[in-house]
Amino acid sequence: MAPAPTGPRAAEPRPQDAPEQAAVLPPVGRAEGRWLRGARRSGGARYAGATAPEAPAFTPPPGHADTEARPAPRGARFGRHRPEPQPEPQPEPPPQAAPAPAAAPAPPTRPPRAVAAELLALRAQGRTGEAHALLCQAAAWPAGQLPHLAAELARAGLAADWNTLLWEAASLPPVQLAAAAAALGEAGREADCDALLRQGVSRPAAEVADAALALGAAGRTREADALLGAFVRVRTAEEAAALARHDPQWFTPRLLHAAGLLSGARHRDLVHALRVAGIVPA
Repeated sequence: MAPAPTGPRAAEPRPQDAPEQAAVLPPVGRAEGRWLRGARRSGGARYAGATAPEAPAFTPPPGHADTEARPAPRGARFGRHRPEPQPEPQPEPPPQAAPAPAAAPAPPTRPPRAVAAELLALRAQGRTGEAHALLCQAAAWPAGQLPHLAAELARAGLAADWNTLLWEAASLPPVQLAAAAAALGEAGREADCDALLRQGVSRPAAEVADAALALGAAGRTREADALLGAFVRVRTAEEAAALARHDPQWFTPRLLHAAGLLSGARHRDLVHALRVAGIVPA
């Protein structure tokens, strides 16, 4: 009987001893066989912790879809998440026009005699604040009431209250100011009318122009001239030229006439201001 072989060749399995390997491995050279066997043995306890080579990723051949495609993992453990679908923005409805503000109701009127009687009672009781509030309300009443109020307050000895009422009426909007002046002028109360107009010229020039034009349109030429005369008397020539811009043909001769009635250099200053403004030729 021949002795068993020793050396490196002795570790090689004989063909009859490894039928399974012959069935699994194709015929290869000895060096390749040893490498494959070494790779299989590296999975044992002796090689614990060694990383096995990763299997190459499967790439489907051209023209064939990957039938085992799986969705990408989601969640915090994978460091990403799939965004939730967002609803499409809807167009905003067109803005609706704000409703027009309702006109303020006219303050209720009272008989002039009742107003005078209430004022007397309030003054007697020292309720000056309520008395002033009543005068403010009366100033905004229809202009036709003013002459009657003036007569009743004068009869009751409340002349100071009438002056306060005129002061409040001087701050009314231009059209109402013109209506109050016209009502007093028509009633023959020219002194009261002129006092009202003198107090009204402290407002902006554009509002004075509107009041003067309203008086002219109502045929109250005397009141319009009184208003412009008071304006030229207390305002600068430049302000009078600015007022004339609203209607140069209507205002210029009236302003020049009012300035000519005043002493000093008012007329000359107004002419110069009108020339600088380009309203009259140089």
